[in-house]
Amino acid sequence: MQIKRIAAGIALALCISPCTTALAAPTAVVEGVQMPAWVERAGAKQPLAPGMQLNAADKISTGQNSRLLLRLAEGSTVKLGENAMLSLDKLEQSKQNKQTFLSAALDVARGAFRFTTDAANKLNSKRDVNIRIATLTAGVRGTDLWGKSAGDRDVVCLIEGHIAVQREQDPVVDIAQPLQFYIAPKTADGKADRSKPEPQLAAVGEDQLKQWALETEIAAGQGAARKGGKFKFTAMKSADQNAAIKAYSDLRAAGYPAQIYPGVDAGKRSYEVRIPGLASKDDADNLAPKIEAITGVKPGA
Repeated sequence: MQIKRIAAGIALALCISPCTTALAAPTAVVEGVQMPAWVERAGAKQPLAPGMQLNAADKISTGQNSRLLLRLAEGSTVKLGENAMLSLDKLEQSKQNKQTFLSAALDVARGAFRFTTDAANKLNSKRDVNIRIATLTAGVRGTDLWGKSAGDRDVVCLIEGHIAVQREQDPVVDIAQPLQFYIAPKTADGKADRSKPEPQLAAVGEDQLKQWALETEIAAGQGAARKGGKFKFTAMKSADQNAAIKAYSDLRAAGYPAQIYPGVDAGKRSYEVRIPGLASKDDADNLAPKIEAITGVKPGA
């Protein structure tokens, strides 16, 4: 029974991306993740890892101090801040007259996000993207915008391009002037607060925009894994396979994409629990206290 358990754990660790995406062609890929973060698919929840492929109907969530960078198949990026929830309600890509056409519906139930069109693809692709931010819906036609669903308000800020914003059944508001934002107050139960004045457009200053942007940017050296990352963090090395499986399971449940690697140490079987793909040594070092708090074991011991 123990051998079967460790074999199952190793199999899961080594097939994070291919095993979870074999049924559909990828429409989005995880480029980077400042852990913890998860994806829920078909009722199963697992930690996000760089290179993981995402598809329509996936539900994404991030934890405290987390950040996430997704790249859509046609080049646009989606960034999420901490404690965010995003549903990929629709993600479709097709070729029309030698141009790439993206049709997407994204639902941001909570937290900060940023959607950015890749500059190199602006002239070669078209978009029909609708982003719902709780009480607001923003229709995107090739642009760069930042938004957030907070407890008392929903915010959309145009950085570049053009968006059409609508609060529930209110008239649509076109925003084409860069650095304009729209704030809609909410009630405690998350509905549009009709007791306050209707939302108005206002200009945002460069300093405020920089502060907002930091909410969705992966910070250097803060425990982030990147696609192509060369560094690893060893959470545990043990001859006890049950202890290794427990550490592996606890880390993955907590939003850290741990993997198990069997080996031989001093002629005896050993098991190493690692988090691979980290962007730098500083990112690896940053994980030590977080990992120890989850496993109760000094990393590497």
